[in-house]
Amino acid sequence: MNCSYCTREKTPHDMSEETLINACDLAFSKGKSAGLSFFGGEPMLKKLLIIKAIEYCKEKEMQTGKKFKCKMTTNGSLLDKDFISYAKMSGLEIAISYDGTAQDICRKFANGSNSNAVIEEKAKLLLSYMPDSYVMLTLAPNACKELYNSVKHLYDIGFRKISATPAYGKNVNWTDKEAYILESELKKTAKFYSDVFKKDIRLFFAPFDSKISSCIKGTSPKDHCQLGIRQMTVTTDGKLYPCTQFIGKDAFCLGDVVNGVDTEKQYALSLIDTTPAECKECDLKDRCTNSCSCANIMETGELNRISPMQCTYERTLIKTCDDMAERLYSEYPEQFRKRFT
Repeated sequence: MNCSYCTREKTPHDMSEETLINACDLAFSKGKSAGLSFFGGEPMLKKLLIIKAIEYCKEKEMQTGKKFKCKMTTNGSLLDKDFISYAKMSGLEIAISYDGTAQDICRKFANGSNSNAVIEEKAKLLLSYMPDSYVMLTLAPNACKELYNSVKHLYDIGFRKISATPAYGKNVNWTDKEAYILESELKKTAKFYSDVFKKDIRLFFAPFDSKISSCIKGTSPKDHCQLGIRQMTVTTDGKLYPCTQFIGKDAFCLGDVVNGVDTEKQYALSLIDTTPAECKECDLKDRCTNSCSCANIMETGELNRISPMQCTYERTLIKTCDDMAERLYSEYPEQFRKRFT
């Protein structure tokens, strides 16, 4: 595909089987569990290699006694019954990137043709085998007016786990006009979410559920990251980076799958305070993604500098969630406690 907001550099490089096996071994080298996440580009271009990795790791799981989990993010275009059946049998979680009614605005095939009709059928196929699958939609400035329609459409075709994230990076340009539209769309989506909640239907919509739950439980988005510690990105040539947005930046290369992790660089990275200076006195600092180094790198080029758009979005999202949560709790206190505590 050739998505207009994508920040990935298209390359012809493939990961070798040797590099993949070394990556699997590294995943099992420490800790009480191991996990792989397949992404790209488009991971389904190498589906036989994915299967080989899973089978190899299943053997490692039996040998080591360490629990193994795996997941994949795909644009869905190459999904088929055989692979989905294998994924269900092997425990591979599949998340599909699909923008719903906004799909054809930004997510075109490489030849420029529309992709919605194809991907919607693939999404329905995935749900028929794995109804608990995630769908991930990206909010581009020129498509943000479709947020409510997209969420409702994805719900209507059967998704109950939906994630929505603004598009960041050099290929998008958010203005005050789009930020205002996005605020309106978030309110409309909150009304839809509330209506579903009142019917006692379980709908997980990541921006809303995450903000409400973290506020109640006293957790912060920064608790889930642990840059360069909790997980690592392995490139096609076997180099290790703390996250996808750091690929190619030599200063953030943390080793490779053959020689292992450069623990000194890893430790030095863990000491960096990624909370922007201008955010430290903000009352919302512990509820905001201001410390997300990936988003900051994409938007400002720096680990600890947030963009105006990200700040605006987070403030709008938090207010929308707080207003909605207050209404839901006042009307349905027991149901609210059951859902979020």
